[in-house]
Amino acid sequence: MEKVNKEIKVDSDIVDLLNHEVARINNVNFIPKDPVQFPHRFEKLQDIEISGLVAAIIAWGKRSMICRDADHILTLMDNEPYAYVMDEGYEDLDPEMNLHRTFFAKDLQYFLRGMHRIYKEYGSLDAFSTAIRAGEDEAPAWKLVGEMQKIMSDVNNGATCSQCLPTHLDQTALKRINMALRWFVRDDGIVDLGVWKSIPKSKLYIPLDVHVGNVSRELGLITRKSNDRKSVDQLTAVLRTLRPDDPCIYDFALFGIGVERPRKK
Repeated sequence: MEKVNKEIKVDSDIVDLLNHEVARINNVNFIPKDPVQFPHRFEKLQDIEISGLVAAIIAWGKRSMICRDADHILTLMDNEPYAYVMDEGYEDLDPEMNLHRTFFAKDLQYFLRGMHRIYKEYGSLDAFSTAIRAGEDEAPAWKLVGEMQKIMSDVNNGATCSQCLPTHLDQTALKRINMALRWFVRDDGIVDLGVWKSIPKSKLYIPLDVHVGNVSRELGLITRKSNDRKSVDQLTAVLRTLRPDDPCIYDFALFGIGVERPRKK
């Protein structure tokens, strides 16, 4: 990690650009267009966690499609996700019902069976994260997913489901879960909700997808070509040199550059 920090120096004009984009994107007007809108609909911690994770695990493809399908899933839950999970309402779904691209009801059932066990034994996912000491790990998201996988496999007869949680933790960028953790942990009270206490925001990692990876390479923030775990490590280490207390604030900037930037006419 230290070697990465010494190798990549961020020019002052790039820092200015990143800070400008953060200020432009990290505002309440961003919420209605993004999957973060779904946990914002709720006040109870468990409802926030379930709606946020459901929106996050289907977060690939166009944002409009992600939001449409996340809204549909919450409708299936009668917009009471915690009650739905604890009542095991998901068992009534047709397993072959398509919910989002290659994500089916059988995948949602797999995931929610595991969440039911976690809530029954720990009360909340944040409490589960505390119990497994995820916040003390160098890579909290990967620690959390590894422990969640054990429970989900156990309640699903030993099966795995990469549609819900990536299985190759030594390689995966874990974009979807890192995004959800940003929502749960960051506490500036603007876009992110800051409802978790088990993980410090200084230990969050950037949600790395194709777009964020491309922008980061253009700006000279990473040198690796693959959007994998090593690239997440490299990018986050560089951003920690700028904001050691809150490196993931720059997720707004990396997302905003290109995707949200106003088009020139």
